Amino acid sequence: MTNAIQFQLRPTRCTTKEAAVDRGKLPRVTEVLALALQFEDMIRRGVARDHADLARLGCISKERISQIMRLVWLAPDIQQEILTLPRTPRGRCPVGEVALREIASMMLWAEQRAAWGRVAAQNLR
Repeated sequence: MTNAIQFQLRPTRCTTKEAAVDRGKLPRVTEVLALALQFEDMIRRGVARDHADLARLGCISKERISQIMRLVWLAPDIQQEILTLPRTPRGRCPVGEVALREIASMMLWAEQRAAWGRVAAQNLR
């Protein structure tokens, strides 16, 4: 018997177009960060042993798991800001996952905060 966990990065579609416009959708970076935090919790609780186990359980590549998990390296205040980004009624959130992974790869939280400040000032305000 194989254990497979299905992960969904996109919210399910609303039944009416009006409801979708009223609610908007979560920014993709918010969804992916939430998924990374969920993965980290799964490892901590012993549901999954490691990143390779998550990849097998979720039927995605180890490389993609590594990309997603890099987001947990973000400073906690940056994570909080990303998790509370407003829904976008139309179009995309102007901050992309690639930019966040670049910020997360910075070792010092002070550097991350400075980089996030620049990205957020250009794209969110």
